[in-house]
Parts: sequence; structure tokens; C-alpha cells
Amino acid sequence: MDVEPYTINIPTSSITRLNEKLDLTTFPDELDEAAWDYGAPLFDIKRLTHHWRHNFSWKTQEATLNNLPNYRARIPVKGFASPSVHFLHQKSNNRDAIPLLFVHGWPGSFLEVTKILPLLTNSSAEVSFHVVAPSLPNFGFSEGIPKKGFGLAQYAEVCHNLMIALGYKRYVAQGGDWGFYITRAISLLYPSACRAAHINMIRANPPSFLSQPLLAAQHASTSYTDSEKAGLERRAWFMNEGSGYRDQQATKPQTLGYSLSDSPVGLLAWIYEKLHDWTDSYPWTDDEILTWVSLYWFSTAGPAASVRIYYEATHQPVQDPAQRLAYVSRDRTMQWIGGVKLGVAHFPKELGVVPRTWARTLGEVAFETTHGKGGHFAAWECPEALVEDLRGIFGRGGPCEGVVKRG
Repeated sequence: MDVEPYTINIPTSSITRLNEKLDLTTFPDELDEAAWDYGAPLFDIKRLTHHWRHNFSWKTQEATLNNLPNYRARIPVKGFASPSVHFLHQKSNNRDAIPLLFVHGWPGSFLEVTKILPLLTNSSAEVSFHVVAPSLPNFGFSEGIPKKGFGLAQYAEVCHNLMIALGYKRYVAQGGDWGFYITRAISLLYPSACRAAHINMIRANPPSFLSQPLLAAQHASTSYTDSEKAGLERRAWFMNEGSGYRDQQATKPQTLGYSLSDSPVGLLAWIYEKLHDWTDSYPWTDDEILTWVSLYWFSTAGPAASVRIYYEATHQPVQDPAQRLAYVSRDRTMQWIGGVKLGVAHFPKELGVVPRTWARTLGEVAFETTHGKGGHFAAWECPEALVEDLRGIFGRGGPCEGVVKRG
């Protein structure tokens, strides 16, 4: 596998085309005092559109991103042409550093790792990491997948094969959003390589007397804490008021894709709503929001490609008898996976904050924290807290110290 340095360089013609589309925007009306009840407010979207068109500089953001250690490589995936995958690879100067795979989700990107990158690779810290943060296929500056059936098993295979190709035969992983499901799939498929995983979005069910009787008995006899009750309320809010996007993306992503690909303001509103609703009052700047959205607008595969993961993760492909594709369902990742130690972080404004007993149905929970602040994008909202967790689980005296031989 040839690893090549990569420079982000969006053509001026693409930026000009974006500006032309922004100039042609037709905004909808809005009900009086609608606020956020109906979705992204008109005032906010008009302000952001004006800033995108007249003040925001993609080239300034691009220059900042190009200061990062960007690479691309073709990664083999069984049953698919080898996609060209973009990734950050920042090595620590500490020869005992631990290889760490960071996996983003939607509507995130490799950008999420950038706040924690210098903290994790700090060679003077008690424990440091060699960090690999790919743009998943169909996201960012990785190629799109033109063939059906590219699901969780294939995303896991890409990430695993990338780590192996970089010389990391054993590694640990961190993920939220789709990073949760993908790192869980990696733990299921490659337990001898991925020795531990830390997750900041926890998808789990109550323990069952049929499969985990002792844990179920503990769950039945223990009252939920105040924070757990608040977490279940947050979960109910998301299911009842905030999850419509998921149903659309998981059933008819192509139909939605026409709007996301043709209308930059439509894409902006679609993503901005999540940045607002999924965080814990994080003070987004306009430039931050537009950088996140621009990474989708200027993505190699286009913004429509990214939402297909919702469909592929919930629809088992019709198999060709001559070449059966690996398949891991989303539900399977929410069940017990043994052999890989697990660290879990509860943030109060995550999309579904589950009780601790639920989290322990996922596997051998070796490390667990409950944070007083933070939402869905932990690495961006609370970088120090997430780094503290990773140092706590993998550092000196931590429950996963030595799980990967350093160096």
C-alpha cells in the first residue's frame, strides 16, 4: 500500500459555483415565534448564508487543515474496489506511544479529532498516542463507494486494514456516532488486533434475564440515579422529536440526496439543526459551523454519499452466492461483544444517555465516567474531558494499561 501526503485544494471554480448557488437561494417563510420548534430558524439560516457568501473564507480554513498531517492511500475491501481513503496520521515522539484509531460519524468528520490531536500525541504526557483519524469512505476527502452493500463490516474493514498497513498490528479505538457502531464492528471482527475501545455514544438495551441474569437482577433491584433519569428523558426527546432525519436517511437516502447535493442552504440547515440540538449549549461560531458544512459540500463523493451509511447499516444486502459480503447489523453492535475491553463515557446531552447497567450489556466495561457537561460531539465540545478519559483508561495504573504493547 502506497501512502501519499495529501493536500486539500478545492478548485476556485467550485467555490464560485457555491457562491452562485447561494445568490440564487429562495428561503421559505416561517411561523411567528417558531424558534427551534419546527427546525432551524429562518433568521439563523439567513445570517449563516450571508456569512458563507460574503465573509467566510474556505481557503483560510483549507490552509489550516493543510497544516495537519494529511495522507491518502488505497485500502483493500473484500468485494469492492479499493477506495482512496484520506486520513490524518500524527505520531507521537514517544516511542512507547499507543496506536489509537479515531472514528467519526455523521455529520462529523476527521475535523473532530483536531482539538484532541496535540493533547493525545504530547510526548511529555504520562501516556501518549499515535493517532490515525480517517475520513470514512463516502465522507470528506475519501472516495465514494459506487456499489451497494458497503455497510458496517466494510467500514470496519477499511479502518482495520488502514491500521495494519500503517504498521499497527495491535491498536485501540475511540468513537462516537457511527464511530460507536464501527468500532464495535471492529471489536467483533478483529478482536486480536483491536484490544480495547472507548466510546462516547452508548447504544444499548436493558439487560435481559435470559442472556445476562445477574446484571438483569442488579438492574431490577437498583433505582436509577437522577442523572440516569435525565438521560432517559433526553433519549425519549430524541426518539420522539429529533430522529426524523434518521428514518429518512435509513430508508430513502437517494431522494434526500438531490436536495443535499443541489442546495448548499438545504445542506446547511440539515446539518446546522443537528449541531444545535445535539450539543450541550456549545457556543458555535459561524466559521465553525460553515467549516463543518463546507467539508460536506466540497467532499470528494458529494454530500449525498455520506447519508447512505444509514441505509447500508440497516439493510442486509442480497448476497451473490459467488461472493458473499461480510455483514454486521446495527443491532448486533448493541449486544455483548467479548474479548475487547471497553471504556464508556456518559455525556448529559448525548442523543441517548442510558443507565450504567445498560452500558454493561455491551461487553467487559473496564472504565466508565459520567460527565457533568457535554453532548454528542465530545471531542469537539469537551476535548480535555475526552483526553482525560483516554489517559485514565490507557495510562499508568489504568484498567487497560499494557493492553497494547507500546512502541
